[in-house]
Amino acid sequence: MQTLMTTLPVVSILMGSENDLPVMEECTKVLEQLKIPFEIHVASAHRTPKRVAELATGGRERGIRVFVAGAGGAAHLAGVIAAHTSLPVIGVPIDSSPLLGLDALLATAMMPGGVPVATVAVGKGGARNAGILAAQILALGDASLERRLLDYRAFLGASVEKADNSVKAQYRGRAGAGAKRKTGA
Repeated sequence: MQTLMTTLPVVSILMGSENDLPVMEECTKVLEQLKIPFEIHVASAHRTPKRVAELATGGRERGIRVFVAGAGGAAHLAGVIAAHTSLPVIGVPIDSSPLLGLDALLATAMMPGGVPVATVAVGKGGARNAGILAAQILALGDASLERRLLDYRAFLGASVEKADNSVKAQYRGRAGAGAKRKTGA
């Protein structure tokens, strides 16, 4: 296995609008925590299609290994990127329309055969998962990154246990809290 030892970006994050940044920042947080260098752009599949094509076709030359694209509404950004590169593309549907992201989810997920886009959940959780999925793809050839991913998962598990203990402590001593229920007939 090879170790990812570069400060050059290996993940390219694109979003259709600056308004998508609060969602896509969740992806950047994961990549930063895992020490994965990335670039970030605003480029619209409909308003700046040539720019999207340039970013996609030039990705490999810039050292990019994975694209993450977030878009709402018609959400064609991830598909346009996938049409212009053989690198993996992860699509993040953004809930920016009256349909609350359902339109973006369908547009991102329903790609024609031969032009795949790995689609994650709508919104911030999906953007976070896109960062993790990009890391998992990169970790296929990087033992150091795989270790950081395992540590990250352990951190997430410890966070849940801490929250569990906090909630139990808040309810300790209250009537009915923690009482065992009788089971059986």
